[in-house]
Amino acid sequence: MPSNSPTETPDGKLFVVATPIGHMEDITLRAIRTLKEVDLIAAEDTRQTQKLLTRYNISTPLVSYHDHNKKKRTPELVHKLKAGRSVALVTDAGTPSISDPGYYLIREAVREAISTVPIPGASAAIAALSISGLPTDSFIFIGFVPRKPAKRKQLLDELKEQRRTLVFYESPKRVLGLMREILNVMGNRKAVLARELTKVHEEILRGPLSAVLKELSARSFLKGEFTLLVAGREGVPEIDHKSVLDDIKRLRHEQDRSLSDVVKEIARQYNVSRKLVYEQALKLEKNGKSW
Repeated sequence: MPSNSPTETPDGKLFVVATPIGHMEDITLRAIRTLKEVDLIAAEDTRQTQKLLTRYNISTPLVSYHDHNKKKRTPELVHKLKAGRSVALVTDAGTPSISDPGYYLIREAVREAISTVPIPGASAAIAALSISGLPTDSFIFIGFVPRKPAKRKQLLDELKEQRRTLVFYESPKRVLGLMREILNVMGNRKAVLARELTKVHEEILRGPLSAVLKELSARSFLKGEFTLLVAGREGVPEIDHKSVLDDIKRLRHEQDRSLSDVVKEIARQYNVSRKLVYEQALKLEKNGKSW
């Protein structure tokens, strides 16, 4: 019967522990027990995590793990795990690896076949969705958008045809800019802005995106953590792609019109985006069926 030799040490476990996003009582009994029992806690912000540990009388040693030291710290933690130590990974607030550097350590642990154990709990995205009033049966979590304007615009363009609820995270400094860009690219959709969820100054703003933006823009100072939910595109009908292709060919041949004019005409006729029609036209050319 196979067994470990006396010189072998079973790998430790990496516990991915969700912590409160604001209210200190939003932590599970299992999370508290895990934080007490592990050998080490890797925290994005040790000062913030220490407040939680003090609240629940947890004396487990802390080590920092964040964006600026993850490349150096990851091998150290993996080494400890391979040596049989147990490590809990926590973020500032919420669930590790969701828009934070925790994924880097988890990825390496998976590569090394180290057991990773989820200890679920609070998440700002799920909390906001639960009270939003927007469809929650299907959604897309975006998190923080790229800071570079071109990449941000590209992302929003890719998302504008989605029918699913979109979930963004943003800082006080950039939330107004993000809302303006979404309004410009996607139009005046239903939106929900959740600020400081579960904290003393929790606030939920609902309405057309333009109205929420106007309300926020009128304030002299913005503070807190923002979760922005934007409704997916409504009224996108299911279309017969063969009919679209046939109409593209017909209009081009019968009326000798430019591709741009044909795309506009069919997009209006089927009530779909020009992008979708243009993609169908490209398929025709790719298949050697151009005009």
